[in-house]
Amino acid sequence: MAARRPAALVAAVLLALEAAGVLLLNWILSIVVDRQQMSLAGLRPGAMSTGAWAGGAVLALFLLCCAALLAYGALRDRAPGRLARIALICCAVVQGVVGALSVGLVGWPAFAAMAVPLALLVFALIAYGDQAPEPTGRPAEGPTRDGAPA
Repeated sequence: MAARRPAALVAAVLLALEAAGVLLLNWILSIVVDRQQMSLAGLRPGAMSTGAWAGGAVLALFLLCCAALLAYGALRDRAPGRLARIALICCAVVQGVVGALSVGLVGWPAFAAMAVPLALLVFALIAYGDQAPEPTGRPAEGPTRDGAPA
């Protein structure tokens, strides 16, 4: 399938841009919380500010790792491994949840903007399908020439 490499590369770029946006948004939120001395259930504003910044940094790092996995897979034109596939599926779930939340908070254009990376991510996961593993160089186990088990 010819479209899987470009789709994976575009998804990687969009995830990297989304990581930058998440980091910027959480940085702005931490500044707002700090300057307005906001508190939630008795937490100190400094703790709230640090939590917003740290949460954004963790999510941005996760998105960047997923973007790197997609880019690496696209450059090699190979299906991601088991752990990479699990990470990309988790990223797709996060994209879907954030997209669903964005409908209520921001509106349908924001949902559409979140649905495009989700669609490309799912396509990149499905397009490679079940590729046969590379041969390891070991002979296959089974009966030998004379019919006896190996």
